[in-house]
Amino acid sequence: MTERRKILIEGYSPEELLGLLDSEDGAWVFTGEPVIFQLGSAQVLGQFALTDTALVLELAQIDGGGEGILPQLAALAERFARRRGLRSVEWLVYAVHCAQPNLKLRRVLERRGFTLRTPPGKGECYYLRVDV
Repeated sequence: MTERRKILIEGYSPEELLGLLDSEDGAWVFTGEPVIFQLGSAQVLGQFALTDTALVLELAQIDGGGEGILPQLAALAERFARRRGLRSVEWLVYAVHCAQPNLKLRRVLERRGFTLRTPPGKGECYYLRVDV
């Protein structure tokens, strides 16, 4: 059996990143301001916020990838939400509406249960709420 390759996020393993996010140094990530980060071979433009009950991930653009970055990010987000005692992870993925949309991403999102929505104050996106 082959070991699944760990995908690094900005050079951190998932365990290292969870430790950083739990510290004061990681608080800047959850300001709701856009950030660009490297996730495996993909460059991602997104923003992250915390509400009283949820971790909210908004992904605007994903360039590259293909090695299963969304499942890795989902696992990390759910672990983080559980550690914080949050009830859910909310995903808003706009990346399918960029200048050169990745049609494979659209299929992956639909298979995972994402649906097209226009949340209040947001644009049309693929949306999914996952209870943790």
